[in-house]
Amino acid sequence: MIADDVEGLGQLLGETARSWRYALDRRLRPLGLSGARWRVLLHLSRAGGELNQKALASRAGIEGPTLAALLERMEDDGWIRRETPASDRRTKLVYPTPRAREVMERIESEATDLRAQMLAELSTDELRRCMSVLRRIRDAADRSARPVGREETRQEDL
Repeated sequence: MIADDVEGLGQLLGETARSWRYALDRRLRPLGLSGARWRVLLHLSRAGGELNQKALASRAGIEGPTLAALLERMEDDGWIRRETPASDRRTKLVYPTPRAREVMERIESEATDLRAQMLAELSTDELRRCMSVLRRIRDAADRSARPVGREETRQEDL
């Protein structure tokens, strides 16, 4: 591997993800949702409408205490509701409210439209190769960040 060719790869990956999120932020701003809020609703939507706070924090890439404060504000504003199941008082389940369900379709639609626009110039083969390479990089990063001997399964790999 030639170091000069890949030195900026991490920065490019970060900038690409940030640009993509920013483009979706702009599209969703008229709905009155911040980036953190629409990401919570998007993950709830893709999970079928229910997640525990720990899983939601992991999927959204938000630290637990930060997410707890965000969810409290979202609950106060009528976007989500939280319940503590009788079987495990340590767990909080997060559900979208009817208000959120109405908006979740729009979030998914805008995300789908943006993805199509951003990937329009890539061939199917280029996209498959790109996704394969990105998965391998992500998995290598996950392995290097995980304590030795601890296996982890991603939800998307199930």
